[in-house]
Amino acid sequence: MPSTESADPAPSIGDIVRLRPVGEADLAMFRRFCVEPGLVGLDWAGFRDPGAPARRFAVDGWLGVDDGRLVVEVEQDQAAGFVSYASGRYGGLASYWEIGIVLLPEWRGRGVGWRAQALLCDYLFTHTPAQRVQAGTHPENVAEQRSLEKAGFQFEGVVRACEFRAGRWRDGYLYSRLRDDPRPEALAGT
Repeated sequence: MPSTESADPAPSIGDIVRLRPVGEADLAMFRRFCVEPGLVGLDWAGFRDPGAPARRFAVDGWLGVDDGRLVVEVEQDQAAGFVSYASGRYGGLASYWEIGIVLLPEWRGRGVGWRAQALLCDYLFTHTPAQRVQAGTHPENVAEQRSLEKAGFQFEGVVRACEFRAGRWRDGYLYSRLRDDPRPEALAGT
């Protein structure tokens, strides 16, 4: 006889990935990104001051008006990395957010990145009047390109010679999501 009980609903994005403010315990992870070559993948730009994250945390907990970071949290409160946001302006009046993400290697390729970026867009569109959120990536980072598209971003084009990395100037790809763009299908019910 078939069961009359309904199947458990699919987990929502909040059950899989969450964003939260930076806590003091997260500073050890932030220091790792400053001093471990390759931990940030293609974005490694040399050693950075490992004390800088703690100093910034002491100022505003990484929740600034013009920029900040939120921890990407997964499975039973584990920190998987962080998302960042920084304000910018086009034409002096049109404000936007530039976002980024860094995940620890063990959380890459598991669907955490696109979910975190989609959540960050929702957060910024809910709590700020910005019309635009943009993100850049490397032409060779196909996984991040797919992640951005899954998070509702659209490819806008190539930004020539926008980054100095590994001894030379390199092009980047620019993506954006507008406030009125549809939310990713996977987020429609959340």
